[in-house]
Amino acid sequence: MEKSLSNSLKFILTLALIVVIGFLLFLANKRASEYVILILNLMAINMIFAVSLTLINGITGIFSLGHAGFIAIGAYVSTLLTLPVAQKEMTFLIKPLIYPFNQIQMPFLPATLIAGLVAAGFGYVVAAPSLRLIGDYLAIATLGLGETIRIIANNAWSITNGALGLKAIPPYTNIYWSWGWAFVTVLVIASLVKSSYGRALKAIREDPIAAKAMGINVFSHQVVSFVLGSFFAGVGGALWAHLITTIDPKSFAFSKTFEILIMAVLGGLGSISGAIIGASIYTVGLEFLRVLESPFKIWFINFPGIPGMRMVVLSIMLIVLMLFWQRGIMGRDELTWDLIYKLFTKSARRRGVVDE
Repeated sequence: MEKSLSNSLKFILTLALIVVIGFLLFLANKRASEYVILILNLMAINMIFAVSLTLINGITGIFSLGHAGFIAIGAYVSTLLTLPVAQKEMTFLIKPLIYPFNQIQMPFLPATLIAGLVAAGFGYVVAAPSLRLIGDYLAIATLGLGETIRIIANNAWSITNGALGLKAIPPYTNIYWSWGWAFVTVLVIASLVKSSYGRALKAIREDPIAAKAMGINVFSHQVVSFVLGSFFAGVGGALWAHLITTIDPKSFAFSKTFEILIMAVLGGLGSISGAIIGASIYTVGLEFLRVLESPFKIWFINFPGIPGMRMVVLSIMLIVLMLFWQRGIMGRDELTWDLIYKLFTKSARRRGVVDE
């Protein structure tokens, strides 16, 4: 019988891991280059996106393709709340910004929370009718939602400045904000999944009819999951907007949802730790593949750089993954201390370090 670690030891190990990660991030913020800090920020934000989508798609079993729409809502709302009033007057030249946004400027934290709540509100408005659909119909409905929000952003000049977008956004996002929110996202969603409510969500994923027969309110559970995922997507959108400091409707095309879906599927659709791993690999891998977009040489052969080639390579990787490794890295398993301990002891036994 396999031994398992005690709860107190797991707590100590988790606390030590958080302290180590925090210390490494502190060192990176002090000594790393701006490029490395940018990658670390993007990694944390992508974790928020991937984990929030995993809650909806992987844990609850809702096939949603509208995540980019909630990211857009969070980005625009937070930007309109944090931009200085004078900057708004210079930005909205074609049509003036509507009241009360033209008179408001607030700190980053409340703006981020409001952005998440507005995204959650839109999530509820969308979930209430859409979740009565099933299968492909639900996917099409959520895909249409994302495109609708993008088109509205492209034409609502008095709110979003239309196709011109919003520029000179205050660069409030830093390592502490992005990784702090990533920690909160993982903590909240992981706690939910481990609770009886989370077990009900998994039951709904496996068989909604059987779950309903067991007394689970399938519709209300799905709505809560969708709204919570939308909230953190909005928070991630706020962080992303204040990191890149410029947004426009093209930033929130369907390709944005596709990128997040790659992260979730790569890590294992249904695993929170898998979503974290997938987001990390995707973020770093995307930067390594940037070499394909500029001329490079292998031995004596010169290759011309092709713009957008890295996304083509990632798309091919996703196709291969879906064909030969559908579970992803973690599948529906979680990377726990017990799993690490079992893998360590199994490896040690093979080398004869410990007895059977």
